[in-house]
Amino acid sequence: EALAVQLRVLRRIGPAGRAAMTFELCDNLRSLVAAGVRHRHPQWDDQAVKRETIRLMIGDVLFRKAYGNGPTAP
Repeated sequence: EALAVQLRVLRRIGPAGRAAMTFELCDNLRSLVAAGVRHRHPQWDDQAVKRETIRLMIGDVLFRKAYGNGPTAP
């Protein structure tokens, strides 16, 4: 029954609403990952945290293709 209600709500908000929810969830996940990186590495600057967050979210292989083989953080 709960699933049926959830599906009705998702249909009602339409594609644009579902897309907005998806982007909001992605932003929330990115914030949580960045907070974890900052917690583990409080000495890192914002740029290092950003690069490590990206690496964690997209994986090592894609990260190296996009950013090269250099260090991810200090």
